[in-house]
Amino acid sequence: MILSFEDARRTVEDHAARLKPHARETVELLASLGRVLADPLTADRDFPPFPRSTRDGYAVRSADLVKVPATLTVVGEIKAGMPAGASPVNIGHSQAASIMTGAPAPVGSDAVVMVEYTSRIGDQVTVLQQVSGGENIVPAGAEAKQGDLLLPAGTRVEYAGIAIAASVGKIRLEVYSRPKVAILATGDEVVEVRHQPASNQIRNSNTYSLAAQVLLSGGEPVLLPIAPDEPARLRELIRAGLKSQLLLLSGGVSMGKYDLVEQMLQDLNAEFFFTGAKIQPGKPVVFGRVAAKYFFGLPGNPVSTMVTFELFARPVLEALAGMAPRKLIFLHARLKTEIKAKTGLKRFLPAQLSGEFDNAEVELARWQGSGDAAATARANCYVVIPPDREKIAAGEWVAVLPR
Repeated sequence: MILSFEDARRTVEDHAARLKPHARETVELLASLGRVLADPLTADRDFPPFPRSTRDGYAVRSADLVKVPATLTVVGEIKAGMPAGASPVNIGHSQAASIMTGAPAPVGSDAVVMVEYTSRIGDQVTVLQQVSGGENIVPAGAEAKQGDLLLPAGTRVEYAGIAIAASVGKIRLEVYSRPKVAILATGDEVVEVRHQPASNQIRNSNTYSLAAQVLLSGGEPVLLPIAPDEPARLRELIRAGLKSQLLLLSGGVSMGKYDLVEQMLQDLNAEFFFTGAKIQPGKPVVFGRVAAKYFFGLPGNPVSTMVTFELFARPVLEALAGMAPRKLIFLHARLKTEIKAKTGLKRFLPAQLSGEFDNAEVELARWQGSGDAAATARANCYVVIPPDREKIAAGEWVAVLPR
């Protein structure tokens, strides 16, 4: 059954939403980078724990600055790190206190005027600009109250997550274990990387590109031997791969005489959810399961393998790793040079996104089809071409899938 890209993607997402991670473990804080939270992170106190100045300047009463310039008497200084309530400073009528960014606002003040808008001589400061009540002060608990949820379980820990965990005193985090993902390259034409290929052979790059994608997606790759175009050995290696939580096969899913993967999976009573998607590259992609184990049959051409992993295999792997489901999001950029394409398939073509600030442009990489891994390595995104467009003119906005 060949599905449209959208239907195939939704099929994958529906199955991924039912998956649960199998185990969890405790790791050191920095070791949690890239892992998925098994427990939520909550605030252990109010954030900030006191009204906090966001600027260097003077803590004031905004009512004293209805008319400016206004001259105030400086009655003290408040530094960052000073305990809230420990300062003897109490701001009264026509008074101010010098204050540093991050310091607690003193009693009696309701705003901070930035130092740039003041002029000081001795203990007198002249304020040149009005401020409103609350300006440049973050109230206590404005960011979070004690017990508030900061990051839910199922969130991948990025650098901001590391900062949040550190701010609530977590030196270790409970995360989900990395799912094991078996990778099986197939075909008599494929040889190990360390071997010198004959003129009719290629080195096994797909296993390693998939392993890298698995690692970046939160999984633990299990590299299987290359499967020959011979039924008994192929069936044996597929059985071995199904011992992992997810099996990725590359090659052997097209219509050729020796493309045996689907037949071997049928022999194992596989349930197929689709056996192709209307995309280029990657049309022959297969998705199914044997018993409770999911598998993907990915096309053997290197670019097809990379693209179909990102479009279809990643959501399942991320679900097994414990991540909350997320939709595929496309960016948009102006097309730098015209594109001509055949209709009928949704195309994900290697491209280069360039420009700066709000002047993003994208153009196709020079590539020789889905076997051209070098072009994909030089690209930093894929341009998405709708199936009903024969030509897209330079200057038009196009959808872009980042790499």
